[in-house]
Amino acid sequence: MTEKLALVDRDQPNITISRQTELLGLSRSRLYYQSETNEQDLLIMNLIDQIYTGHPTYGKRRIATILRRDYNISIGKNHVRTLMIKMGLMAIYPRKKKNLSQPDKEHKIYPYLLRGLPIIRSNQVWSTDITYIRLEHGFCYLIAIIDWHSRYVVSWELSNTLNIDFCLRALERAYESATPEIMNSDQGSHFTSPKFTAISKSRKVKISMDGRGRCLDNIFVERLWRTVKQEDIYIRQYNSIAEVKIGLTKFFNDYNNYRPHQSLNDKTPAEVYFGENKKTAFFQQFTNLNINLNIIPAKSTF
Repeated sequence: MTEKLALVDRDQPNITISRQTELLGLSRSRLYYQSETNEQDLLIMNLIDQIYTGHPTYGKRRIATILRRDYNISIGKNHVRTLMIKMGLMAIYPRKKKNLSQPDKEHKIYPYLLRGLPIIRSNQVWSTDITYIRLEHGFCYLIAIIDWHSRYVVSWELSNTLNIDFCLRALERAYESATPEIMNSDQGSHFTSPKFTAISKSRKVKISMDGRGRCLDNIFVERLWRTVKQEDIYIRQYNSIAEVKIGLTKFFNDYNNYRPHQSLNDKTPAEVYFGENKKTAFFQQFTNLNINLNIIPAKSTF
């Protein structure tokens, strides 16, 4: 199997990866989602993550050009595409071929409900997305659910795979605290899955999905990813998913409850989301959580 995988040329312009894997008797999933990722690809994935975070409209061709020009990495657009699929980063520009940002053929696509809609109150619209989180010697995935009006992060979850279960856990946990009028997402297969949409539908929540290739339809989550990565992930260089969980618990505590947001007239998301009368009690709750987390050892490895 390893010998056959080595024969696949991701940068071959004349024979598609699909055709190569077919001729070699391999499944594309076996090629894309090997349990081990070599160090060179991990390095490239981390660079792709940085480029993409700063420029979320860049596609495979432009990213490949930047990698060759700025980092002297010999790489083609098809290899970049393969890594972006593995990272779950194909949501924001249209593609003809199937990838993780496209719905399954049997999944229903819901209309985009937010165009021209005034967002004037908390729990009017929630939005969700998945992003790639780099580790020292690996990677994991983060899903977050954010309230559009207040920018409050309602729920988040980590996973070392793109199995839908961590998305379902994050959504169920969010609905334990409140229920929005509208849940917005991109058209990724996780969010179009009947398992995912059923949770919202059972609570009479309207489902909205971004237009294909329109990253600005989910702009608040894109901004959240940029903040998380530039102010925490890239600085901390976490070694394991356990360390990321502890670190992001502290980060989101600070983001929600302490950090003033200029777009919120220098209020915190928690102040806007819960209202001034609940601010103190809620902040104390998360401050205690933060103190307790300081004594949890991060011994598990990714």
